[in-house]
Amino acid sequence: MNKVKLKESSASDGQKTKTLLGLTCFVASLGGVLFGFDTAVISGTFGMVETQFGLSKLMVGWFGSSALIGAIVGAFIAGTLSDRFGRKPILILAALLFFVSAFFSSVPPSFTLLIVARLVGGLGVGMASVLSPMYISEFAPAKIRGRLVALYQLSIVLGILLAYFSNWALLRYAASPDNIFTHGILQKVFNTEIWRGMFAAEMVPCGLFILLLFFVPESPRWLIDKGFIDKGVALLKRINGELDEKLLHPKKEDKKKDVGIRELLKPGMRRALAVGIGLSVFGQFTGVNIVIYYGPTILEGAGFALDNAVQFQVLIGMINLIFTVIALTKIDSWGRRPLLIGGMTAVFVSLCAIGTLFVTDIASGIWTVVLLCIYIGSLALSINAVIWVIIGEIYPTHIRGRAMSLATFANWGTNFAAAFLFPWYVANVGMGAGFFTFAAFCLVGTIFFHKLIPETKGKSLEEIERYWMEQAKQ
Repeated sequence: MNKVKLKESSASDGQKTKTLLGLTCFVASLGGVLFGFDTAVISGTFGMVETQFGLSKLMVGWFGSSALIGAIVGAFIAGTLSDRFGRKPILILAALLFFVSAFFSSVPPSFTLLIVARLVGGLGVGMASVLSPMYISEFAPAKIRGRLVALYQLSIVLGILLAYFSNWALLRYAASPDNIFTHGILQKVFNTEIWRGMFAAEMVPCGLFILLLFFVPESPRWLIDKGFIDKGVALLKRINGELDEKLLHPKKEDKKKDVGIRELLKPGMRRALAVGIGLSVFGQFTGVNIVIYYGPTILEGAGFALDNAVQFQVLIGMINLIFTVIALTKIDSWGRRPLLIGGMTAVFVSLCAIGTLFVTDIASGIWTVVLLCIYIGSLALSINAVIWVIIGEIYPTHIRGRAMSLATFANWGTNFAAAFLFPWYVANVGMGAGFFTFAAFCLVGTIFFHKLIPETKGKSLEEIERYWMEQAKQ
């Protein structure tokens, strides 16, 4: 394979390269912070919103899952929009949707308007979940791509932890005698109806994300794919020591490729699409987002008061962060498969143990917290870290947006089904049966991953594309 060697760069050029790559990946990963914050902030609001608006359990499920409807739509359209208009403009649109949602979620006079605001935020979540990891993967050098894309998962975890801590701090402040908000709308937002303040807090990271997006460039591979070859190659030369020659001189037939659904169903691509969808579906049926959304509810069921339940969820968020950092440092050396398969085995075991606690009516106190920490740590070390890396690297550039949209659409669709049905399901069959159900899905998922997912560490995006083509010939 022909390579185009690049001339030696000066120390100054090298530092500029690191700065560009670091800034770009950091800004894109802020989409993960908002993703995590928006999906986790709701966890502290369920009881208050249920009481204030007199909701049934199905309506509680609708409140918890409504943003996911927006996420499904956002994920579905993000790929097509980004393939047409570029990755950066659609990221900016997602950031604006986050901000609008955060503001209107904090001031709605009715449950209906609150749902509308959550739907708008969901659109932003869905778009960001497709675009942020894809944007990073199209910048990152092959040898460190896993770590850089895993920054996105780390950012999601940081966003979740930030939401947990923000909820806990606001709850404590609302009950404090030092609360200075005693009149008007601020009293409602930060005192008597503190769930409004929990949603309002998201406007701070939203504003930072919008501002910083104006300082990063467009994806170089998108530029090359759309014919802006000189500009795209100039960017890639700054971040890679060598380039595949066909990036410099794309074949004419490459521009004529069918980029519709039929392209995704061709031999080779069918398996790649199945891998992305499988990761998304089984990733959600681990129950990870159920613990994020309903963690305080689960802990209250184990005997904790709401304040203590929210406080312990901060601890669970810290465990999530620690093991995500471990995964980030090892994903390019250990590889994707060992983390994924080994970690999912531990997830299966921990889910069985948690289910046993609830079924035997001993789900009280510290044991539930300990097992939830083991469960979330195993998830953070495995599928949570690996999913966005693999989905962002297994598809060719000319169909990456659409393929990632379909995989992420499956992710959010499954997420919605789980979040909507969970309160009703556990009310009818019990919390223990709910955890055993997730354990069964984890077992099937682990077998699926073992049989179908290849190791992609250290491979360029072009090498991965050739792998699928070779598979199609076998």
